[in-house]
Amino acid sequence: MTDQTQHIATPTSEPAKPARKRVGGGILGLTRKDFALLVIVILLTVLAPFLLNPFPTDSAMAQFNAGYPDLMQRFVIFGIFAIGFNILFGLTGYLSFGHAAFLGVGSYSCVWMFKLLGYNVLPGIGLAIIISGLFALLIGFISLRRSGIYFSILTLAFAQMSFALAYSVLSNPKFNLTNGETGLQVYTNDPQIFHNPATTVNAPHIFGLAMRETETLSLGRWDFQFNVGYYLSAFFMVICFYLAIRLFRSPFGMMLRAVKSNQQRLNYTGLNPKPYTLAAFVISGMYAGLAGGLLSAMDPLAGAERMQWTASGEVVLMTILGGAGTLIGPVLGAGFIKYFENIFSKINESTLQAWFAFMPDGMQDVVVAIVYPFVGKGWNLTLGLLFMVVVIFLPGGLVQGGQKIATVFRRDRKASGVEDDAAEQRQAGE
Repeated sequence: MTDQTQHIATPTSEPAKPARKRVGGGILGLTRKDFALLVIVILLTVLAPFLLNPFPTDSAMAQFNAGYPDLMQRFVIFGIFAIGFNILFGLTGYLSFGHAAFLGVGSYSCVWMFKLLGYNVLPGIGLAIIISGLFALLIGFISLRRSGIYFSILTLAFAQMSFALAYSVLSNPKFNLTNGETGLQVYTNDPQIFHNPATTVNAPHIFGLAMRETETLSLGRWDFQFNVGYYLSAFFMVICFYLAIRLFRSPFGMMLRAVKSNQQRLNYTGLNPKPYTLAAFVISGMYAGLAGGLLSAMDPLAGAERMQWTASGEVVLMTILGGAGTLIGPVLGAGFIKYFENIFSKINESTLQAWFAFMPDGMQDVVVAIVYPFVGKGWNLTLGLLFMVVVIFLPGGLVQGGQKIATVFRRDRKASGVEDDAAEQRQAGE
């Protein structure tokens, strides 16, 4: 009886599930899966000049190559912008239509450092992050008093006010901070205290290496370009991506997800979500300021157009298209949209005529007339249609599409494995 009682009272202990392993000797503090994702991002950024030039330079398809410095820089810079926006929107659910204001403030701050100190990009980028963070703190403190559509409208109003200030109010001759519609740029009579034209390049640089400096590697019919500005921007994007991973996996990130899932229930627990949402807003604004500073480092000119509501809407599209709330999604969305903007917009009617030259004349004209509205100046129409398809069929964005494809392959592999096992069992039985 005693043995039975003891046997019944003793709970059956199941083997504990192994904890998620962390790699990097406690330095990176990432799980194996996150570390693999970070390595993939690093490899993609390092090998981008090769991966984005699949067609020979002298071929008809070379216009679809995206491996030239200006476009590659835009991929990673707007990737930073989208990663920062995703920290706010993807984790908390707060939709901001005013993030372009921080992009513009970062650009202006960086150019002012060029004008005052010199062309070294690091002080300019540092000031861009700080000023954008302070500006985000001010706007966030006011806007986060409301939520939902009211929050979105407030951020849009602040962005449009910032655009108006930069375009006209702050460009008057007595107090010219932005130089109006001409844009803020560096002139020969600017102080540039630490700039010596005799020893340093007269352009944005990092420790003497000009941001525009490019080395070309020719391999057969392919030309691969390696640009200093791109790799500096890529370095910052990798750092931002790593910090985003840490933030997503931290208790702070879990609190932001709780805000998104049910803020009212969170209030009932006695926790005040406002400091967390404000911190997320400021961090997101600092990411945007970094992107703005890098844009000015690429081209030392800051204009009010970077603060327009269209720029804010663009980063919303990038995040949703790639996959809001995911890690890699905003980067994919930024690359997708910038590719369309810079590649599809260059396709003109003569290009289409050359593509469909194999058709009879009448059919060729009909096909060109049908396709032409969707390329060139009409590239936004194609992007809009693709965005509709993604939102309707892939609410999780491009990342969800990739996951579905991977699931299909895993299912097929598993099914083939089951069939092989069954065949082996039949052979053993015979």
